Amino acid sequence: MSGHSKWASIKHKKGALDAKRGQAFTKVIKEITIASRLGGGDEEANPRLRTAILKAKAANMPKDNIERAIKKGTGELEGVNYTEMTYEAYGPGGVALLVNTLTDNKNRTAADLRNLLTKGGGNLGESGSVAYLFKRKGVIEFDATKHSEEEIFEVALDAGAEDVATSSGVIEVTTGPDDFLKVLDALQKSNFEPTEAEISMVPETTVSLDREKTAKALRLIEHLDEHDDVQSVASNLDVPDDFELDEE
Repeated sequence: MSGHSKWASIKHKKGALDAKRGQAFTKVIKEITIASRLGGGDEEANPRLRTAILKAKAANMPKDNIERAIKKGTGELEGVNYTEMTYEAYGPGGVALLVNTLTDNKNRTAADLRNLLTKGGGNLGESGSVAYLFKRKGVIEFDATKHSEEEIFEVALDAGAEDVATSSGVIEVTTGPDDFLKVLDALQKSNFEPTEAEISMVPETTVSLDREKTAKALRLIEHLDEHDDVQSVASNLDVPDDFELDEE
């Protein structure tokens, strides 16, 4: 399976911690703010904002927080001006990493990421060094203990999804970026509630490493993902279904 859904599963297990919840709020607020700034505050007319609000609701973020973040983005309230930056990098064993960030200080973020990569056995790459290995896809995830893959498959494929697969307790629906909202709408109207829904960079091919390097690469991804400025980390690491990442 891809590192994308395996990492999602690992994050779900860790997500019960209050500290993680607070950090998730910070990241989603940033995303709502910049989505509103770029596309306006109407979620029906702004797909990026709509998916950010879905994330906020999945994290049980209060409605007031969501509305404040939208107003900061549209300029109705004073807020921080965030810049989007994507860093291309290599992890242990040459694993490709795309690190998407929202930051108010590019120099600080670049220095922090360089430090995390060095400590984790990786390094920053040149622009274009790994991006070609990934493609923009819509990714919609469901808890496999609450929903049936067969039922989701039928609705998703009818709505134009490209693939449906289950791994590590996560049902993952993949779509083309242009079909993402149509598929998401169809699934929600059929009472399937996603745990995640976003346009992501998904690897076209994956690489397998031994267990030690896989653990090291996943640990690096975890540390990158924990940085306040990092919104997402995409990798082309293939992770066995039975792989468990031990607590540090």
